[in-house]
Amino acid sequence: MGCSFSGLNALYDTVGGRGGDVWVNDYHFRVLRRLGDAGPAGSSVFLVKEVVAAATASDGTAGSEPGASGIAGKKGIDPSHISADGTYALKKVLVQSDQHLELVQQEIRVSSQFSHPNLLPLLEHAIVAVKGVQDGSQNYEAYLLFPVHLEGTLHDITKTMLEKKEFFPTITVLQIFRQRKQSHLAILMDFESAGPARKTIRSQAEALQLQEWASEHCSSHYRAPELWECPSHADIDERTDIWSLGCTLYAMMYGKSPFDYELDESSGESLHSVIKNVQIKWPEEAGSTYPDSLRQFITWMLQPHPAVRPHIDDIIIHVDKLVMKYSN
Repeated sequence: MGCSFSGLNALYDTVGGRGGDVWVNDYHFRVLRRLGDAGPAGSSVFLVKEVVAAATASDGTAGSEPGASGIAGKKGIDPSHISADGTYALKKVLVQSDQHLELVQQEIRVSSQFSHPNLLPLLEHAIVAVKGVQDGSQNYEAYLLFPVHLEGTLHDITKTMLEKKEFFPTITVLQIFRQRKQSHLAILMDFESAGPARKTIRSQAEALQLQEWASEHCSSHYRAPELWECPSHADIDERTDIWSLGCTLYAMMYGKSPFDYELDESSGESLHSVIKNVQIKWPEEAGSTYPDSLRQFITWMLQPHPAVRPHIDDIIIHVDKLVMKYSN
């Protein structure tokens, strides 16, 4: 598959908590600790530190072997993604089926294509064929190397703030959301389920197929209504993501999705029902924190019918106006 991996036993020992070194193609790393789970079952992320050997060639020149200069010497790597202390995040994926393998390969393709400050880049990867423990069947394991960010996710931060009954100021919420010339850098990651934004549905079978895919790959609390109940004749486009964007903005403000508060207060009502009816609860404890214009902005994005939702260009124009309004 064009990839190789050495030192598998060392990584297995590390997974078991005994530490070890690991090679991803020509690059050598020491595993420091496990950071947590990632994506589907069987996926874990480890904090690793690069070990750069002082290789010497027969003519006396240093760094002649592949990988001798480390990831920093790899062609095409943006210098801003090189760790000053040599630490990175290594994602280990136990591939469970051919379909799962395709998803991992998709994540590799997508993550290798872009170079943007708000998108987590893939620095190196390896896919390895291994034999099944029980029946000797052929399975795969994937190893993906990324820059590491130990500050925690936005979800972690807002959850901690919610426990303390703290909330971001309006202008901070808008600046994080807009991501233009501000200090709060937000980074999108985990592109395993990325795909074309536009999809044409022309049958009940296609609609059910999309719903099944969404139930497996989309976070339920951020999933648009058309992905819960897709019509047999529909044109899905980028406005499905606008719904998720509105949910994310709400979560930045209140620490939960727009439907969690309603679920907490409802008697046995399902998440699907709450989303279908767009029952948005505005917490009273932070009622005076955010202006009506920001709430209306979210309501605009959370229109139940995708044809009524704004496009991303409309979102950018509107949020820029709000940033100007609340910057003073």
